This record gives sequence, structure tokens and C-alpha cells, in this order.
Amino acid sequence: MGRKFLIVGGVAGGASTAARLRRLSEDDQVIMFERGPHVSFSNCCLPYHLSGTVEDSDSLVLMEPEKFLKQYRIEARVNNEVVFIDRENKEVVVRNVVTGEEYNESYDKLILSPGARPIVPPIPGIEDVNIFSIRNVVDIDKLNKFVKSIETKNVTVIGGGFIGVEAAENLKEAGYNVTLIEAMPQIMKPFDYDMVQILHKELHDHGVNLIVGDKVKAFEPNTVILESGKKVDAQAVVMAIGVVPETELAQEAGLELGETGAIKTDQNYRTNDKDIYAVGDAIEVYHALTNSMTKLPLAGPAQKQARAVADHIHGKVISNTGFIGSSVIKVFDYNGASTGLNEGLIKALNLNIKYDVVKVIPGDKVGLMPECEQVHFKLIYEVPTGRVLGAQAIGKGNVDKRVDIIATAIKFGATVEHLRDLELCYAPPFGTAKDVVNFAGYVASNLLHDAFRQVRETEVRSLLESGACIIDVREKDEYEQSHIIGAMNLPLSEIRDRLDEIPRDQPIYLHCRSGQRSYNAVLALQNLGFENVYNVSGGFLGLSFYEYFNDQTTDREMIITDYNFE
Repeated sequence: MGRKFLIVGGVAGGASTAARLRRLSEDDQVIMFERGPHVSFSNCCLPYHLSGTVEDSDSLVLMEPEKFLKQYRIEARVNNEVVFIDRENKEVVVRNVVTGEEYNESYDKLILSPGARPIVPPIPGIEDVNIFSIRNVVDIDKLNKFVKSIETKNVTVIGGGFIGVEAAENLKEAGYNVTLIEAMPQIMKPFDYDMVQILHKELHDHGVNLIVGDKVKAFEPNTVILESGKKVDAQAVVMAIGVVPETELAQEAGLELGETGAIKTDQNYRTNDKDIYAVGDAIEVYHALTNSMTKLPLAGPAQKQARAVADHIHGKVISNTGFIGSSVIKVFDYNGASTGLNEGLIKALNLNIKYDVVKVIPGDKVGLMPECEQVHFKLIYEVPTGRVLGAQAIGKGNVDKRVDIIATAIKFGATVEHLRDLELCYAPPFGTAKDVVNFAGYVASNLLHDAFRQVRETEVRSLLESGACIIDVREKDEYEQSHIIGAMNLPLSEIRDRLDEIPRDQPIYLHCRSGQRSYNAVLALQNLGFENVYNVSGGFLGLSFYEYFNDQTTDREMIITDYNFE
């Protein structure tokens, strides 16, 4: 005789659990409850309805309840909310949100996948603006219809995470006047401050009014008031400051919460009740690099957890290796991907990790290929072991492939030496003989073995202010096009013949376009007896991207004569 499995929540975690349970047995009864009108919708695609990329909101729904029943014998009850769990009798109370009718349903195993809800704080005056959040198909359809009806086309998005940035991009693509407000100094925390300046620039250049480091203080009719005193006209306000796990049902049932406030589970995603599991955005998971519990509201981890739960219910051994947090985003013409640790997270958690950083900007393909694009690639590794800890890549071309390699490398415990030795696919339209990942591995190995020293492009401004000697080793025509104010031009092609112009009594900082020629210059000078020489990682290209947004949006003075993004 089969068992009876109830699932609370019908999106990524819930629907995946249901499908896996069915694949493992045809004897069991599987019932999935969803309080909204849709199950199995593509929540990651929701913002793309605003720009018309996903034209029809109905197409966001991947499978209707009727299809679940016909193809999988899974009963998907939409508009049905589980409102109480009776653990002693192994029953739930379900309310039909349309009719108000309540009924009981028994279970052998219960799986909770209630997700997380958008945070909407009680900001003074919030009733004076048209507030929206984005969680499901109903939300995005409602927002889309409303913004199409407003006259001024002024829309403000509050919060610079994935949903906020994607909403801002798609609203801008649809022709609205978009302001994106982030209280922190940067958007997109998966990226470090230096890397995210590329995305800041992209939003700014596409006409999004990006405001960072300023918090919403209050609302007035159709107006957002910031702590700086600035006022932003907004006929629609999209709240995207984050999500909070839906834990109320679990709490009322006496299920334990973890240190993050999300539902606590064991290595098999089972709660403190042996017959109740939990998956998805509502639970906390083990971060394999920080060795701590964290919340990770991403679809990929939810689906892995779902499979593990179904397997465990059917007596299969599962392997829970924790999560490292891999993600990717498109921001207009740029793509950004990240995995593992970044410097911001290491500092925020005060992790006792000694690390170093590689920053390179090679092409994603052979330079002769017409579609070759720069890849701004940042690798973080442990010192002295060389263990790979994380990476970020931003560019107009293929960045996710490189970060996926690093994510795999982290999972397998690779070091920077392993990155050097990776044999990756190569042909000019796809990559280079020495791929971005190989390149980063070489640089990291050289740093690890003290072959040379570097400073970051983030340090150039302070170096200039201290009167440091900065030498630009690009050719004369490149220097004349734009350069660091006060930098000496000593091209690599001439440097060996002009050694007497280089001071020996102070540190020397060499840069070129991206850091490669200046690396060669550093080695040449070291071999010629200079001991205190540094390469500026990322070079003038990295510096241009790093300086641009703050130059454009603050009153500070530029440290370069002009930018060069090529």
C-alpha cells in the first residue's frame, strides 16, 4: 500500500519534490498545496515580463494542475493554503482561499516549501505611494498593468539585489524613467565593490538613475524621500529590498528555527519532526566555505534539496556537501557571474582566512574574432595553500562558463595550480588557447610564489595623493589618448634603454592597459636590479571602470585625463 505525501508550496522546491517523489514510486499519493492560483511558474523570469521579453504573463506558468495530474498523477491544489499542522495526528488544516472552506488532510510525510516573501517595511507615508513587490505571476501582472497606465512613466525600484536590478533593467527597456535606490554603497552583494562599478556604470549609461548609499526615509504622495533630503518622483514604487523566509506555519507547529531565523533542518533536510522536511527559500543551509549556516534563496539549491528529500524519503543515501552560492545576472549589455567567497563577505563575516586576489581582463575569445569581449575576472584564493575560494566575472560575452569552472573547482577542492593545468576547449570563436581561468591561475601562482608584487586599481587614487611614482608602460599614442594625471610614460618598448629615468629610492608602480605588459615590465626591472616594483592589476582599463561611476555622480576630481573602456 502506498504512502501519502503532502507538499506545502508549488514552485521550485515543492514542484521538484513532487516530481521526484513520483519518479521514485507509482504507488504513493502526492498532493501539492499552493495558496496562489499558479504552481510551477518561472519566478526567475518574472521581471522579464515588464520589458515584454516574456510577452504573455500566462507563459510564465510552466505547468497547469491538470497537466500535473494527467502526466504525473500529482494533485496540485491551487488557491489552497495550509494554515495549520497537527503533528500529533499527522494532519494539516487546509483553507480554500476562494471559498473560505477548511478541511483536514492526513500525511505520512509532509514537505514544507513555503518560500520567502518580499520585505515591505513600515516606512512612514507608505500609504501615499503605489507600492508593488514581485513574488509571483499575479504580482508581476499587476505591476505591469499599472505602470502601463501611469502618465509620468516615473518608476522607482528600492533595493539593488537580483530582483531590484532585473526589475529596473526591464522597466527601463520598456521605456520608463527608472530610479534604482540602494541604501548600501553598492548594488549586487555577490560582487565586490571594485567589480560592481562596472554594473553601476552600465546602469548609469543606460539612463537608470542609480542612487547608492542613501536610504529611503519616508514617502509623500507619489514621492520617495531619502535620508539625504533628496526627493524622487515615483508613480509606482517596487519594493525589492530582500526577502524573509516564510516560517510562521513551521513555528506554530513547534518546528525549530535555525540561527538565521529560517527553518532548521538536518543534513537530510528533515526538521526536528522526523516526518516533516523543508526545502527552498524558507530554510537555512550550510555554507561550505564560511563553515556557517546561511540563507540562500536561489532556485538551483532549492531543486537540489528537493531531489535529496525525495531520495531520503525513499531510503536513498544523500550527500549534503553544503552550498557555495553561484549566481549570474544580465544587466543591459553586461553579464555578471560569481561563486564562492568574495572580499566583502570575508570581511562582513570576519572570517579568519588569509587570502589574495587576482584581477585580470583578458578576452573571452581570440582577439581577431569579431565577437571577442573583455572579461573582467577576479579570483580569490587562500594563502599559503592556494585553495580556490571564489571568483567573479563581468563582461559582455561569456562569463558564466568561467565562473562555472571555478564553482566546479571549489567543489573539488582545487588550488590555483590546478587552474593553470586545466585543459579547456579551445578554438578562436570560443576561447583562447590560454583561457581566462588558466590565465588567472598563472597570475595567482606567480603571486603565491613571490614572482612579483601587485597593487590593485582601487589603490591608485591614494597612491597618487601620496605622491607615489607611477609609470605608464603603454606606447606613447595610448598615453596621449588618456592617462593617469601625473604618471610618467615609459613604454615597454623603451624601458630597458631609459633605466636612468626610473628612481631607485622609492617604490615604483607600473601599469599598462590591462596589467599584462606592465607585468612584463615589472619582471624586466626586477631582473635588472630594481627591487621595489609593483604591477597595477587591471591596469588603465580596470581603473577607468573603477573610477567612472563615482566620478560621474559625485563632486570629486578625476585622477585620469579621460576614460578608456576599450
